[in-house]
Amino acid sequence: MLNGSRIVPVVVLDDASFAPDLADALAAGGIPCAEITLRTPAALEAIRAIAGRSDFAVGAGTVTTVAQVDAAVDAGATYLVSPGFDDAVAERAAARGVPLVPGIATATEIQRAVAAGLDHLKVFPAAAVGGPGALRAFAGPFPDVRFLPSGGVSAANAGEYLTLPSVFAVSGSWMVPSAALSARDAETVRALSAEATAAIGVPAA
Repeated sequence: MLNGSRIVPVVVLDDASFAPDLADALAAGGIPCAEITLRTPAALEAIRAIAGRSDFAVGAGTVTTVAQVDAAVDAGATYLVSPGFDDAVAERAAARGVPLVPGIATATEIQRAVAAGLDHLKVFPAAAVGGPGALRAFAGPFPDVRFLPSGGVSAANAGEYLTLPSVFAVSGSWMVPSAALSARDAETVRALSAEATAAIGVPAA
């Protein structure tokens, strides 16, 4: 799903033409994936621009409706991420054969997601619901679930989350700052990605 990456960049992109260079920069920095959020008109075109690469996994984020599931999958997204859990979204993603990582913030939501057949879940907003401590607490009653903390994850605390056995990856936007995206500054993205991967012990490409 993530090409083995333990860091998922959350990308808000206004210019789809920058998407291929962005993917190259992330991959060069050791992060062979990205979550393109469906928050801008350029998102689907950006996904389309980098879909199908063998060296890079592109997913769609902020997927909240069945229509968005279809649009993202049709554009080439190979995984979907939602801020919350919705039965209809989960059912449609399953029908389309694309992995969904829905957002959860409580034990009740985890149970609903597990009942829907999902075991890779996004904890959002991670910092607000208790950070690493909350992840440790969730791991007790849900030992088979793997988590993707998002929201308040940064260069300073990503490593702490990743030491937890229940965490399969972290997501954040510190390696894809809006200023760099607006300026089409691929080198800054590459450098920040390399720093992020080095900090968790993964060498850049």
